[in-house]
Amino acid sequence: MASPIMTPPTAPRPHRSIAGPVILILMGVLFLLGTMGVLEIHHLGSLFARFWPALLILWGIIKLVEYEQAKRLGQPARGIGVGGVFLMLFLIVAGLIATQAARLNWKSIGEHVQIGDDQGLDDIFGGSTFNYSDDLSQEIPAGASLHINDDRGTITINEGDEKTIKVSVRKKVRADKEEDANTYNSKTKPQISVVDKVVNLDAETHAAGDHSVTTDMDVYVPRNTDIVIVSRRGDISINGINGTVDVTHHNGEVSLTDHTGNVVLNLEQSSARAQHLKGDLTVQGRANEVALEDIDGALHLNGEFQESVRLVRVSKTVTFHSSRTEMEFARLDGRLDLDSGDLRADSLAGPTRLETRSKDIALEGVSGDLRVADENGSVEVGLFKPGNVQLDNRKGDIEVTIPPNTPIKVEARTREGEIESEFDEIKVDAHDKGASAAGSIGVNGPRLAINCDKGTIEIRKGAVSVTPPAPPSPPSKPGKPAKALPAPKAPPVESEN
Repeated sequence: MASPIMTPPTAPRPHRSIAGPVILILMGVLFLLGTMGVLEIHHLGSLFARFWPALLILWGIIKLVEYEQAKRLGQPARGIGVGGVFLMLFLIVAGLIATQAARLNWKSIGEHVQIGDDQGLDDIFGGSTFNYSDDLSQEIPAGASLHINDDRGTITINEGDEKTIKVSVRKKVRADKEEDANTYNSKTKPQISVVDKVVNLDAETHAAGDHSVTTDMDVYVPRNTDIVIVSRRGDISINGINGTVDVTHHNGEVSLTDHTGNVVLNLEQSSARAQHLKGDLTVQGRANEVALEDIDGALHLNGEFQESVRLVRVSKTVTFHSSRTEMEFARLDGRLDLDSGDLRADSLAGPTRLETRSKDIALEGVSGDLRVADENGSVEVGLFKPGNVQLDNRKGDIEVTIPPNTPIKVEARTREGEIESEFDEIKVDAHDKGASAAGSIGVNGPRLAINCDKGTIEIRKGAVSVTPPAPPSPPSKPGKPAKALPAPKAPPVESEN
């Protein structure tokens, strides 16, 4: 009797991958939030330009989990598939385009091709631009504060009459015909209202809905007026005012000149410029270029600074906080420049504390106590009248210049690198891959401690003639003395085993 024919078992079909649907669902949710107004569209584009590689990482994690699950069940793992390949290519191409587009200086491009001016708007969106003007005046109570709201337009604040607020209005309305423009103009008349000692100036640009209305205002107020401004697009200029200023600003530039009161700038993709300020200044949020000069009060910078920061002569304490850099020093008699890859300063008075990463540091004419911590960058420090100094660097060289006839006690160590010294008093001991050095120049000097994980340490002699930094301009009020830093700890002695 013939044996029955055995049918081979059918191999189990692999489960469909959920990686593609998960990515599509996530992208769909984000775009839905944008169309519903929960997220602004330009913020959504900025998020995609920065974080689109995370979608590929998420895809890879899902595929890895599916592979391990199929392996446990004895099933073949499904590959990416043709649809997955096309979706992946789309993500990569769209992400690269979005990233490059986010790095462009659209403001500069707009200035060169005239996008945003009357002719540019007419060419791109159609219609015409109609110009209107108006003048407002209102008596205000003594000691009143001014609150300004202008969604789109330039605001200029100047000193005016002691009892009134005067506003010169220049308005641009874009429409298909003049009758429509007249309607939008009548709906967007700037208004002044007084409630107790608060004067409200509203440009009313939102009353035109989606239609483009730009309202530029020249505002004249008593010199001692406190000012609060909320603006979304357009430059702000404040000149010769003594009162406090609080500005919330998007997309533009805020500039102050010859100002006496304290100032707070809350920025979102905006720039800030200031000259000759007597009060304290705070800049916070997400700023582009920041340029500040002759600040007699304390300076506080807190947020993310996309392009560059330039400081020139700050008479009181400076504090700087961002995701990469923590910095504080007592006074700046010279200049400081900071960008994404470099930090350079001269005539810096301590106590000074600086912690950063992936940044080359160059400090000249440093006085007082100093502590620097860096990684993935070089550190160059030129001492003038040093206090206790501690320099720590991971994966980068350190160079220190000591002026002649300066008493100081030196202790240095590098794990992987060399130590070079131009002072006979400092003895260098090379061992294994690293080296250490110790010695005293003069007597009863402060301590200089240098720690380097991977890099060379150079200890140089300064020039014979050292010019002291120029003294700062006298502050309007005596500042609170900065707290001195304790003496730095000596670098740990490494075992030769």
